Amino acid sequence: MTVQVTLAECEAALSHVLAAPKDGAIINELCLRPDVGARAFPDSLELTVENGIIGDRWKTSPWLRLPDGSPDPKIQVSVLSKRVMDLCWRNQDNKDRHPGDPLVVDMDLGMENLPVGTRLNVGSAVIEVSVQFNTGCVKWRNNYGAESVRWINRRANRPYRLRGILCSIVQDGVVRVGDRLLKA
Repeated sequence: MTVQVTLAECEAALSHVLAAPKDGAIINELCLRPDVGARAFPDSLELTVENGIIGDRWKTSPWLRLPDGSPDPKIQVSVLSKRVMDLCWRNQDNKDRHPGDPLVVDMDLGMENLPVGTRLNVGSAVIEVSVQFNTGCVKWRNNYGAESVRWINRRANRPYRLRGILCSIVQDGVVRVGDRLLKA
């Protein structure tokens, strides 16, 4: 059994997390979620305004829907800080426990650096930071511990968006591992 991160470890790592680059970070990893709990790790993802990430479950089983029942575009793409992922995910050999964020990048995802509405070039696609806040779901708590969720959601830490950012796709394109996430 993997030991989960403690609140003290999270607090001690905060300055390291906040020291991430402000722009132009390399996309370290891509993840595709074809079904609930399923993970694939392709070298590229196709992003579309209409269908989200091709092959991802967003179109068929999103966790947030619009009043008409359609998937909410504010959650088409999630981006997670590599520093937070490395802190909280102790056994990275177990890919079934991957957080599931399609983009993992070593970049400051905080509100000051990336306010709502910020557009980001990601490969040939463009995404936009949405107003929807990512608090960490039950799966995050089960996989990485209640203390990490408490750290993520502390009032003082909320502006840092430690659980990452949620984005909508505003221009179709392809993103590859090694591309850079750039402020538009």
